[in-house]
Amino acid sequence: MIGLAGCGRMGLPMLEALRDGGVDAMGFDVVDPGLGHITTNIMAFAPSLETLFSVVRDEEQTNALLFDVQNLMGTAPNLRRIFICSTLSPRYVRGLRDRIPNHVTLIDAPMSGAVVAAENRTLSFMLGGSDNHIAEATPLLALMGEHFHHMGSFGAGMQAKVLNNLLAASHTAMTRLVLDWADEAGLDTKHLLNLIETSSGQNWLASGFDTIEFAKHGYAPDNSIGILVKDVAAALDSAPEGADTSLPKQVQTNILHLRPRTS
Repeated sequence: MIGLAGCGRMGLPMLEALRDGGVDAMGFDVVDPGLGHITTNIMAFAPSLETLFSVVRDEEQTNALLFDVQNLMGTAPNLRRIFICSTLSPRYVRGLRDRIPNHVTLIDAPMSGAVVAAENRTLSFMLGGSDNHIAEATPLLALMGEHFHHMGSFGAGMQAKVLNNLLAASHTAMTRLVLDWADEAGLDTKHLLNLIETSSGQNWLASGFDTIEFAKHGYAPDNSIGILVKDVAAALDSAPEGADTSLPKQVQTNILHLRPRTS
């Protein structure tokens, strides 16, 4: 059985994409969404589990899933392959190899595109693992996405993802700052976004401002803006020794102070 743990904003549409593609897939979450193919009972999920997609929020939840509360390492005897799809510190992800038995294939497969891409099945996956393991995994991933970037050995996909998200966080913080300043100057938001789209300020958040679900949100620990703060921390954890991290830390601070937009 193929299972997906973490059936939230990203995980649920990914699970539905697998099932719509004819895969016998079951979901696990600690919150009951009221769907028959998602369980909150780990013992209804673990015993027949062979392939796991982990889409839980952070390192704490990953530890709970694999080693502690749910303890799939102890409750899933048939588990042979794990996709780490959460955005986590590359240092932490690489360390999983020493904590998980060697007969279990590990692939880091963080994704990009936000909820709209998960729903449209157009996610971009950044992949780390051997050539053979990635080739075997691609048909499954193709049910959920359309862009697959094999970055290298296990851990390389996560390294690429946190760097990509550092750029996304920078764009988010600066685009929102620009829009706030534009409001103060009396500029029309839509006109300015149209300008940005066709000029040197073009970026992902500005281009998708009307479709990215968190584009207007303020910071909250449990929303996508809060996840960006976590992702910047993951990038900082993987910074080269002696690197100047002052700018990423400032980006993180700016995101923490984002307020909701009404337009």
